[in-house]
Amino acid sequence: MNKEDLIQLSERNITEEQVNQQVAQLKRGTVYVNLIRPATIGDGILRMTEEQVKQLIETFEEDREFYQFTKFVPASGAASRMFKDLFTFVENGVETKFTEIFFAHIDRFAFFEDLNQACNKLYHTDIKDLISKNRKVDIVKALLLDDGMAYGKLPKALLKFHHYPEFNRLALEEHLVEAARYATNADGTALLHFTVSPEHEQFFRDTVDQLKNDYEKRYGIHYQISYSCQKPSTDTVAIDTDGELFREKDGKLLFRPGGHGALIENLNDLGQEVVFIKNIDNIVPETRIDTTVMYKKVLAGLLLKLQQQTFDYLEQLDEGGCTNEELDEILRFAKDELMIDVPDFVSQYDALEKTDFLYDCLNRPMRICGMVKNEGEPGGGPFWVRDNDDVVSLQIIESSQIKHNDAAQEAIFQASTHFNPVDLICGCWNYKGEAFNLTEYVDPNTGFVSNKSKDGRELKALELPGLWNGAMADWITIFVEVPIETFNPVKTVNDLLKPMHNS
Repeated sequence: MNKEDLIQLSERNITEEQVNQQVAQLKRGTVYVNLIRPATIGDGILRMTEEQVKQLIETFEEDREFYQFTKFVPASGAASRMFKDLFTFVENGVETKFTEIFFAHIDRFAFFEDLNQACNKLYHTDIKDLISKNRKVDIVKALLLDDGMAYGKLPKALLKFHHYPEFNRLALEEHLVEAARYATNADGTALLHFTVSPEHEQFFRDTVDQLKNDYEKRYGIHYQISYSCQKPSTDTVAIDTDGELFREKDGKLLFRPGGHGALIENLNDLGQEVVFIKNIDNIVPETRIDTTVMYKKVLAGLLLKLQQQTFDYLEQLDEGGCTNEELDEILRFAKDELMIDVPDFVSQYDALEKTDFLYDCLNRPMRICGMVKNEGEPGGGPFWVRDNDDVVSLQIIESSQIKHNDAAQEAIFQASTHFNPVDLICGCWNYKGEAFNLTEYVDPNTGFVSNKSKDGRELKALELPGLWNGAMADWITIFVEVPIETFNPVKTVNDLLKPMHNS
């Protein structure tokens, strides 16, 4: 590594040791997980009865005044993938089933009026006329490209998602609505944190500043909104086909964003007590929000209930002198309520060994994760996993972490009954009221190595452990089944035509 390389590292606050570790990981390749079995109802996933739902909502409503809640929304990704089919249409002009649906229902999109205005400005005519003249490519250009609405470059947060009789709402506006409904603190403040890309941060801030007052008046609350960008220190290096550090044409090291797993740093810097995490595109119009709000309160109520009991036990363990009966009671709680796999040999421990074991088990961040029934969506799911230290735990596992050519592992993967909709509530403080250092609970081995190319040259790239995957690998994890109605992602623009996205 030369002097210029070290300057590059210094500018990103990355150490030479970190680079060496990344290179070793790139050469080693993806370390696949060891699935034991899928988490299912009664074996890793809780299914709540109507009475339990009612009780947990009551717990949340009664105890919420003693906690500070924050809503954390990863919102830095551009919406380009949402318009992939339309970009292809611009390139080749070939109509597909996707574009047929898009144009057949174009007037139902919340951005229709803005698009009509853009067409009038660019082409001096409207959408209806352009369609009749088979100038559909021009319409898509007006939607996606810079001289039109530039939707192909903007983040999803700043796109108009939902149409109402008297107005239209951006995706981020629906998150303001949600925060008002379940994440408002005792002083009437709703704390929201958006992770944004540097190039969009000012636009994001300006948009929120324009909207915020109206929503504060509407809901009688005050919003406290903060932002952060992915840190340059979480960028990763790449290697070439010879296993050497990949360099740009000018000889400088290539650094790539480390993926959404890098956001564990942003969450850690936030230092907040209880945090709701939800993706920017998983929202519905306010008229359809009741089920979502109800189950957010259910998950939060369960977190508060389990966390308080955990804290009581930790204080007991900290004081010392627990009897064997008390230690066995705590062991049962860890196993039955917190879903912690307690090895059989722990029963042979003496009192001091049991105390140490339980303290280490319980004194960790906690997350309650909503899970929906798997209906064929791509992405992660809940599994029981054995790590390199022979510890068995519940984890959210992505398809890329699984060795699919291993028949036994593939069979377990295919047997999964539930899917991760990124519906989390996290307890990030310990029993002493101190913030955990969340970076200490990451499993670095769960990073993913992929084959990419740059300037026509092949490279191996490293993606950091995902935010709700390996970045939270050592958290106390509880899975809860939630209704499919709470999961309404917008992966393509046509998803906005689905019933749940229409008010």
